[in-house]
Amino acid sequence: MREFRFSTNVFGFESGPAFLARCRRVEELGYDALFAADHLGIPAPFPTLVAVAAATERLRVGTAVLNGEFWNPALLAREIATTDLLTGGRLDLGLGAGHMKWEFDEAGIEWRPLRERTQRLGGLIEELRRYFTTDFEQLPEGVTAPKPVQRVGFDGAGPPLFLGGTGDRMLALAAEHADIVGVAGVLQRKGRPPGTFRLATAAEAAERVEFTRQRLGGRDVEWHLLVQAVVVTEDRVAAAAGLLDRLEGTMTRDELLETPYVLVGTVPEIAAQLRGHRERYGFSHVTVHQPYQDAFAPVIGHLRGEKPGGEKPGGGGPGVGG
Repeated sequence: MREFRFSTNVFGFESGPAFLARCRRVEELGYDALFAADHLGIPAPFPTLVAVAAATERLRVGTAVLNGEFWNPALLAREIATTDLLTGGRLDLGLGAGHMKWEFDEAGIEWRPLRERTQRLGGLIEELRRYFTTDFEQLPEGVTAPKPVQRVGFDGAGPPLFLGGTGDRMLALAAEHADIVGVAGVLQRKGRPPGTFRLATAAEAAERVEFTRQRLGGRDVEWHLLVQAVVVTEDRVAAAAGLLDRLEGTMTRDELLETPYVLVGTVPEIAAQLRGHRERYGFSHVTVHQPYQDAFAPVIGHLRGEKPGGEKPGGGGPGVGG
């Protein structure tokens, strides 16, 4: 069973100094990684990640996730290799097929059916592998193209590859290629515009995990959980009831309390939930959204055996996941 790894993400920032101070705070809170998304209207991912790595000592950085339809393979390979170099090999590369139609419309990019977008993503992965392993003969003498520092993903040619989703094709692609597999916590609502989601239930998550496991062929992967909300409270039932209006009738209170994508309870209760989710689904890499960074931080300390105030018991290193 893998040890826990904890990460959070970047929704946006107003100034460089304030953002970098926040990154250092994230590191102090015990998080292991900070991720940037790839949406219009928020900061560009790669310069953000380089800045994060420069401002911190140990945080890994990553994309969660890049929209593959936005990127030319040759240019993306250059961005990935350069970022991995400048961050000292601290990059996790998350790739996706895109799901917000308005972004495609705004960027003037063709909105293809999901089946085709997923197929094209598989082609992008193969192209990236080729660029990571091929030298450009056309370059001037003495000039070499950047290559990733890490030799983990892409059959040992690049940074760890993170893929996730809920559909059969996307999860099959993840089972074939990914080092980190995410079973997404949101599902497209039937009959609603693209990008209109509902939370997945515990049973749906378990079924999707099992579907993927059957296609892994014995490969060992890190299972990723993206938590949609964290509520630290002494009364789980009342807090869950208070969240139901936001779900528009798509989930019952008991389903909300059971789903792995929402964490509700005291710090010890949430820690116990995460241990249970690791046991049931394999989820050991846990990401919480930016608004919940501070609320979730005590759970990290609890799982790593910190006493109140951050003191480690026994004088040794933190034992993760106990």
